[in-house]
Amino acid sequence: MGEAATGEEAVEQARLLRPDVVLMDIRMPGGNGIDATAEIARDPALEGTRVIVLTMFELDEYVYGALSAGASAFLLKDSTPERLVEAIRRVHAGESLFAPQVMGRLVRHYVERPARARTAPRLDVLTEREREVLGLVAQGLSNDEIAPALTVTMHTVKAHIGALRSKLHARHRAQLVIAAYEGGLVGGS
Repeated sequence: MGEAATGEEAVEQARLLRPDVVLMDIRMPGGNGIDATAEIARDPALEGTRVIVLTMFELDEYVYGALSAGASAFLLKDSTPERLVEAIRRVHAGESLFAPQVMGRLVRHYVERPARARTAPRLDVLTEREREVLGLVAQGLSNDEIAPALTVTMHTVKAHIGALRSKLHARHRAQLVIAAYEGGLVGGS
């Protein structure tokens, strides 16, 4: 689409074209990218469509809104072209990606909440290998980096990530990172 689309038009185009990855702007005429992202994420016909949210703003409300809406990645518009291409590839492969400064703030937000405001995930339901994988995910490693670090295949890494998402009720990789922090597997909690 050559010109700026409205949120409604973005969702309509996603339904029509069924793309693997959508680049969504936070601010759009006639709506916003967070609402459009949520609509795409809720649509069973677009189950395979992943959304990368792009913004000029690092506002916490946008980060949390995008994550809650179902975004697979959140990048700032000043990201390099190489970073954007990497994000598209990783999201297409089923990973989540958040700008480093965004991920750090997101984790701090969840970790610094008072204990009564959060419930630590039960990491005791994980196998030892799943805990290892979760720790590496929390360190920011991609699936491509985890496989050789553990001397396993990419298929095995993906299976562990799927099991982690299921057991920890995490929709996204970012939620796995938060679970690792809140569960005390890595720093801060």
